[in-house]
Amino acid sequence: MYLASQQTLFWLKNGLFCLVLFGTASWAFGFTSGSPASPVDLTTSLYGYLAVGVFCVGYALVLGEEITQLRKSKPIIVAAGLIWLLVGLAYMAQGDHHTAGEALRHNILEYAELFFFLLAAMTFINTMEERQVFAALRNWLIQKQFSLRKIYWITGGLAFALSPIADNLSTALLMGAVVMAVGNGYTQFVTVGCINVVIAANAGGAFCPFGDITTLMVWQKGIVQFGDFFALFLPSLINWLVPAAIMSWGITAAPGSCDNSEHSVLKPGGLVTIGLFAATIALAVSSHSYLHLPPVLGMMTGLGVLKIYIFYLCRHESHPATKHPGSEVPTEGSYRGDHTDVIRRFDIFRVVERSSWDTLMFFYGVVMCVGGLSTLGYLTLLSEQLYGNLGVIWANILVGVLSSLVDNIPVMFAVLTMEPSMSTNAWLLVTLTAGVGGSLLSIGSAAGIALMGQAQGTYTFYSHLRWSWAIALGYAAGILTHLGINGV
Repeated sequence: MYLASQQTLFWLKNGLFCLVLFGTASWAFGFTSGSPASPVDLTTSLYGYLAVGVFCVGYALVLGEEITQLRKSKPIIVAAGLIWLLVGLAYMAQGDHHTAGEALRHNILEYAELFFFLLAAMTFINTMEERQVFAALRNWLIQKQFSLRKIYWITGGLAFALSPIADNLSTALLMGAVVMAVGNGYTQFVTVGCINVVIAANAGGAFCPFGDITTLMVWQKGIVQFGDFFALFLPSLINWLVPAAIMSWGITAAPGSCDNSEHSVLKPGGLVTIGLFAATIALAVSSHSYLHLPPVLGMMTGLGVLKIYIFYLCRHESHPATKHPGSEVPTEGSYRGDHTDVIRRFDIFRVVERSSWDTLMFFYGVVMCVGGLSTLGYLTLLSEQLYGNLGVIWANILVGVLSSLVDNIPVMFAVLTMEPSMSTNAWLLVTLTAGVGGSLLSIGSAAGIALMGQAQGTYTFYSHLRWSWAIALGYAAGILTHLGINGV
């Protein structure tokens, strides 16, 4: 039954995505059919149609990851390569031998900055996880024996507060684990609690560049300054509080029951790692704001400091003795972490390996795919139709709705590639809608998809859909709050 529901969900999302994409393309083609095509407008060429088809097939395989068990990065990387081959052939047919290569290098450079930034941030998060920072927090919450209603608000509040630092996906998984541990046997509470965590994590990530990849992309692009994002704090808070207050009425006041047998102790260096992460963020922000250097420089510098600190920590941390055959003395290599005898318990390079390479490679594929379609001229047409006909406010609201159907990363990257002429507050609006719009459906954000897997059979697409009306009220309230306070 669960597999059948997942297949239905896959085809529903796949069909909606292709309908939106081909509908937009057809709209654009119909709009431009009466005017002569520009030499660089290749949207109506055979290469353009093939590129759109390749993207749809690749993204359909991405959406079917749970069914096919094929990691999402694999098909999208292949799609990106095929699209750029088509771009090269299209421009070659026009007698242009340079534009495609220059555009590809430009897109690779944009991705490189984001890649190293995310790599550094994810390494810090994984290091804190290895030092049991998050596990200690989780166990503290469980052992306090709060009532279900208190746990509901505490997990939601912590998800909102932590996601600007620890990203919405990591935060949702952490708080979701608390909800399931405390609400063991209370299906209704686990369902509502997981929905609350998803909404709070997405909302909290919308007002800080470190909370969501889409917000980070806007900041990296230099469109909005770091401090300006905090103007979205109140709209993001309202976006979470409205549905959270409505859903809280469905929670009984009965105390939760959970297993307190697990005790996770914060490992040495956990608090120092938190401090280093905060200092690294401060360095990235200040170097970008005052020296106009890319934020990735500060993040990579902080990553280097973390590596040095972990080297010091490993020299002073006790390790299980590993001996050569016939020897009673542990080898120097066992302490140094060489691959001759043992691999030490904590190795910073193995922490780096634990970073979500599938996510990083998926991001590469998305950036390259959207960049290729842009080089063919599709995003220019989409920008004219979306922002030219609908206007800035409605276009940005629609972007948020689309992000609940399609992953918000390609949606936001498409908007950034379009570069519509908008004020700072209008860019903040689309940052808000793209970030929180994914909460409208459980499949609209990485946090929702991850929690569906973690709470399999309890938190589902349909259980989330039953509360979508309340989430939509929060979505509208957050937008109205932003328009009322910040304007456009």
